[in-house]
Amino acid sequence: MEPNYRSRIPVEPRRRGGKPVIRGMRITVCDVLEYLASGMSEREILDDFPDRTQNDFRACLHFAADRERKLVAFGA
Repeated sequence: MEPNYRSRIPVEPRRRGGKPVIRGMRITVCDVLEYLASGMSEREILDDFPDRTQNDFRACLHFAADRERKLVAFGA
């Protein structure tokens, strides 16, 4: 089942400069994507952040995919 990323990844103007964060904490979607881009595995990221869950990780991927889909749809 697809996690509802909107409930897991709020965007709050006063938290982390308005970047989308996982469950209102300090790790951002961008942080997770940068860890993946650097070669870290999902397991390594989750081991480094034990308060995160696999659903949090999946929500980051859904958020990024949805944002990309919207960029393509709007021709940006």
